[in-house]
Amino acid sequence: MRRLGLIGGMSWQSTAIYYRHLNTIAHERLGGLHSADIILRSLDFADIAEKQHKDDWDGAAEMLVAAARDLERGGAEALVLCTNTMHLLADRIEAACSIPLIHIADATADAIRRTHSTAPALLATRFTMERAFYRERLIEKQGIATIVPDEAGRATVHRIIYEELCEGVVTASSKQAYLDEVTRLQARGADGVILGCTEITMLIGQDDFDIPVFDTTWIHAKAAMDFALGEKS
Repeated sequence: MRRLGLIGGMSWQSTAIYYRHLNTIAHERLGGLHSADIILRSLDFADIAEKQHKDDWDGAAEMLVAAARDLERGGAEALVLCTNTMHLLADRIEAACSIPLIHIADATADAIRRTHSTAPALLATRFTMERAFYRERLIEKQGIATIVPDEAGRATVHRIIYEELCEGVVTASSKQAYLDEVTRLQARGADGVILGCTEITMLIGQDDFDIPVFDTTWIHAKAAMDFALGEKS
């Protein structure tokens, strides 16, 4: 089993889900007392979030690159950046390290390709919904064009992530707000739903919809364990 280096804490709520997924997959595939070989570098999300909202991506990059180098020195054989939004800086992290980064958008594109979805809705932070880094990678990898909420919808989705989910708060009203947003996006042609923030899996999932749901937290964890175990899904 190859060792995975996790850059987490963005937020710790979803990083804990990653940890559970990775170990569950290792146990299911190997049996017995097996668990995942992991090094975790968990950052203080308050510092990252402040830089995000101040548009200080250079400052955030310095923190993530330092974390990635710590993991590489610690023996990690691949990097897992446990967040969608911060893949905005994936190129900088990859350039600073000699080990591969398992890209969450690539894993998501592969998962979408296995379904009939051609125009999935993208629910995520404002940064992921509004900037090109994620949506364009899906287009480049698989020709997948996503549908994002309108301005009001983006504001609601973003607020719930930062003010509730990142603090471990899950409410019925916020779940309904997400369900209503997906209904509006379906009316615009969405035929799938990308949970494009790793915390959203806390709120909604496949059981809530009759169209494919792409849980990026699970998808990314599975891709990481495929690498760790030398498997290709």
